[in-house]
Amino acid sequence: MTTETVEYIRYRVPEDRSAEFLAAYTRAAAQLAAAPQCVDYELARCEEDFEHFVLRITWTSTEDHVEGFRKSELFPAFFAEIRRYVENIEEMRHYKPTVVRGTGSSVPSLYTWAGGAEAFSRLTSAFYEKVLADDLLAPLFADLAPDHAEHVALWLAEVFGGPPAYSLTQGGHGHMVAKHFGKHITEPQRRRWVNLIQDAADEAGLPTDAEFRSAFLAYIEWGTRLAVYFSGPDAKPPAEQPVPRWNWGAMPPYRG
Repeated sequence: MTTETVEYIRYRVPEDRSAEFLAAYTRAAAQLAAAPQCVDYELARCEEDFEHFVLRITWTSTEDHVEGFRKSELFPAFFAEIRRYVENIEEMRHYKPTVVRGTGSSVPSLYTWAGGAEAFSRLTSAFYEKVLADDLLAPLFADLAPDHAEHVALWLAEVFGGPPAYSLTQGGHGHMVAKHFGKHITEPQRRRWVNLIQDAADEAGLPTDAEFRSAFLAYIEWGTRLAVYFSGPDAKPPAEQPVPRWNWGAMPPYRG
């Protein structure tokens, strides 16, 4: 479970000092970029009142910020750049995300771009036809349930931004992971799986633009490598997690 925290620092800087303020934070940002406790950062300026700025920094945790970054060798150089603006701070607090979150519709989801539920149904139908005819993969699916392809279609649809049908009817990430326990999937089998689903995507008529296919393949690589791990003899069931959600050029947050 994520422990990330978001720090917001709200500044009011007279407009005649704004250029030097921005220059100071440009220099200070080098220390943030070098800090292992820092996930990302952004300094925004108010459009309606140019004197107001908001600095947003995502930290790996509040403790990592307070006990890590502030006590690190990077902090003195960071603080030296922005010290003169401490008196301009109107708020400096840490915030935790709530369950109220989502995305708008200005950019279509991968699910929508792919063609919705029907596209993923065509994909898995074509894919498992190939799997069952493949000498390397067929033994892994000797006891394939009649509704397996349908369930995988629901899974992929949810992963790529569609409705949470898999979560509601089957379970979360842990449920999918559990299906791989004891399978002892080899790297050649994983690679064949990856190749066949790409062939199936072509056959099912999924979009072929580079942006979609790179995001699609990124998930397939990520998911199949996890499947290999959880199929091995030393795998331990993960904590219950939601179905991962993929987006354009993005993946679930890194967890070292």
